[in-house]
Amino acid sequence: MNREAMRDTKRLKSALRGAPRALFEDLTAPADPMPAMGEPGWPVWRPVFAMALVIGAVFLTAFHIAQLSPADGGSVPAYAVLLGMVQGAALVAGMFRPVAAWWVSTIVLVVTVRLSEPDISRDLLFPWTVPGMILLGGALFLLALRVRPRRAVVALVITLLSGPACTVFTTGHNYDIVRGAPFLIASVVLGTALRGLRVTRSQLVVQEELTAGERARRTLLEERNRIARELHDVVAHHMSVISIQAQVAPHLVENPSDELRENLAGIRQNAVEALTELRHVLGVLRSEDALSMGARHAPQPTLDRLDELLANVRGAGLVVDTATTGTSRPLPPSVELSAFRIVQEALSNAMRHAPGAQVRVETAYGTAGLTVRITNTAPDGPAAPSRGMGHGLLGMRERAAMLGGELVTGRTPDGGYEVTAILPVSAPDLAALPAEDTL
Repeated sequence: MNREAMRDTKRLKSALRGAPRALFEDLTAPADPMPAMGEPGWPVWRPVFAMALVIGAVFLTAFHIAQLSPADGGSVPAYAVLLGMVQGAALVAGMFRPVAAWWVSTIVLVVTVRLSEPDISRDLLFPWTVPGMILLGGALFLLALRVRPRRAVVALVITLLSGPACTVFTTGHNYDIVRGAPFLIASVVLGTALRGLRVTRSQLVVQEELTAGERARRTLLEERNRIARELHDVVAHHMSVISIQAQVAPHLVENPSDELRENLAGIRQNAVEALTELRHVLGVLRSEDALSMGARHAPQPTLDRLDELLANVRGAGLVVDTATTGTSRPLPPSVELSAFRIVQEALSNAMRHAPGAQVRVETAYGTAGLTVRITNTAPDGPAAPSRGMGHGLLGMRERAAMLGGELVTGRTPDGGYEVTAILPVSAPDLAALPAEDTL
């Protein structure tokens, strides 16, 4: 015997040894918890279903007890009434404890049939009367809704075996085991199918939430990557200027000292090393960039190019007004770059989502920084359907947060939209400004 055959034999023996325990757990373990109200699944209409179940159980119990009356027309025994009521109550309890309810329903049916068998009319169906079959099928249906298919099949097999067990040592009855089995099987199949549908819907909702979260996270990372690339260009420019100035400075001083030359050489060396590291980072950030080489190495825009941007969008048919308050002055490159990109994205959103609207771009220079406000009026008509998930607002918020600023967006009273970005200038940047600009 080869090793594979020996492994298969061991697995089979292990499965046979564990079968009794697995069967016991299947028949006694609690059912799955009910989904919370409002979640995908049949308990959404639990109150209505419970009321219908109670009414149906009452009528079925009454009919079932009536059929248990003796063939000679005598009164129904007290035990038959009690057992019939227990079986009806078990059906209702199946909504909350389906495993225990199925056990009670099956056992009570067997006991009822065995006790009343001598007095049951030979014309009635035996061992499952029509109401008894419905009560038992309902218990199986509620069980299949809340347990795994394997457990539901095990319960069905035990239920089907209980029918022949009731017919042992009996003769002359209208046996309905063959006719009743399809109904019980159909109850389990229907319950299992509905459970599978509920589980699938729940998993789909969870998957959609995970997908939306992953999409938002990926969009955030992409936008941060884009911001990092742009800031790299800004920092690299200034480091290049520092390197060149440190190289030229000794030639601007008559008889520079050795200490001065050494310090300037050290400044230039540090600047060159920083530039080298920045180029390595840029290579990683742009490894998957699809931009052309010319676009990759183009200088990053500032507010000086705002008029050019406005001219482009006007050429595309967008009506744009501008207004500037405060004294215009150069700002740190990161602030100007973020302001330009925020205006650019806001204008793009207005063109996509507000066709025919008029847009106003306001820039306000203050002592603490720059405020940019872009507003548009209500659109003339419906916007074209958007393809995919945009990340314009997310990118604008990232840019404002990077500078320690704030971005506010929302609808305007006239049906338009407003984007306001407050971009502060840090204390070192304020100190570098002329005195009249910091008052």
